[in-house]
Amino acid sequence: MSEQTPTPPEGGRPYTVVVGVSATSKSAAALEWGAAQAAANHGRLVAVRSWRVTGPPGSMSGGASARVTDERDTARSEMAALEADVAAVLGPEHSVEVRSVRGGKRKALLAAAEEADLLVIDAPRSLTGPPLFAQRLVYAASCPVVVMPPRVSQLSNPLEQAGRVVGRAAVRSAGLAGRPGYRPPMAH
Repeated sequence: MSEQTPTPPEGGRPYTVVVGVSATSKSAAALEWGAAQAAANHGRLVAVRSWRVTGPPGSMSGGASARVTDERDTARSEMAALEADVAAVLGPEHSVEVRSVRGGKRKALLAAAEEADLLVIDAPRSLTGPPLFAQRLVYAASCPVVVMPPRVSQLSNPLEQAGRVVGRAAVRSAGLAGRPGYRPPMAH
């Protein structure tokens, strides 16, 4: 992945957009939107993902396994995964600066966005309550924060949308099985 540094505006650093890239959702909408903002402002895009060293896996007896996690191997595999995720969204010839950072995601994103003009993230899927992670970032960041809502960021293609519709229908059918004549209340 090549890194191209755009020409900075007169007397300063280039316009910088930092995008937090989730290992689970891949943050496709956030990456695409951030790339468009960076291009519109003749700036640069920085993709950031944090990671933590995991402890050794447990064994059947409850003790630690003999296999020890190597931090360097973890760092290399996390960087490779992030590079692959960015390339899958923006294409292999992207000019994104890719940063895989050891530590917590909030701290990594805030540090990366310290000198940035904009921070873009996906709103985490939250089954209960508001997405507090995004809210804490908004209040702690030194630049504007754009939060891609779950409906935008997690239904990125028609196949995913169709899958969600089929899944809801299957759950509804299972809930009605064995209940002839039962009709659930209509959702408004």
